[in-house]
Amino acid sequence: MNNPWESINLFDYENHMKLDSVMQLQVLNQMMKNQLDTYSVDNVMILGIAGGNGLEHINREKYSIVYGVDINSQYLREVEKRYKNLDGTLKCLCVDLLTEVSKLPTADFVIANLLIEYIGYDCFKAVVSHVKPKYVSCGIQINSGSEFVSDSPYLHVFDGLNSVHHQMDSDNLTRVMGDVGYKSISTIEYLLPNGKKLVQIDFIDLE
Repeated sequence: MNNPWESINLFDYENHMKLDSVMQLQVLNQMMKNQLDTYSVDNVMILGIAGGNGLEHINREKYSIVYGVDINSQYLREVEKRYKNLDGTLKCLCVDLLTEVSKLPTADFVIANLLIEYIGYDCFKAVVSHVKPKYVSCGIQINSGSEFVSDSPYLHVFDGLNSVHHQMDSDNLTRVMGDVGYKSISTIEYLLPNGKKLVQIDFIDLE
């Protein structure tokens, strides 16, 4: 069975995410800037890159390699089209993290925003163990009892995600990352409409 993310139109996804009643595209952009600016690394792997929201914050004097990973090849083609200024720095990788972790290169820094929800903790542990980053920054959505997809005219575009969605919890993520040798070093909360919030939790490899 195909992953539902392979059939979600990028136009529908982005237009849903930037609605005033959702505001996630805007907040994720702010989060990405903070993530990219924080650590002294020269390479980064962005998991679930979608349309490349936040890539305008890449400083090419700092980053020599940016890996953009997604399961949807159409998303990656659009990223390459939108960010031609990153030619030579941006390397897009079409990878199904559930079955193709071995295709990932190593990287010093991993960013995973709204990604763990759709692959689960065990898969994410396998990804981190394989990529072996020094730092990991995760953005997860806390729903406070509401549906994980906010109501919008695009709502039914996301119907198939119920089959792959995992409810997130900050404490569980911290525990899971501890299982593979990572310690939480910072937490930032970003409030969203409808009582939801995005929580950014950053980790460092203790080895």
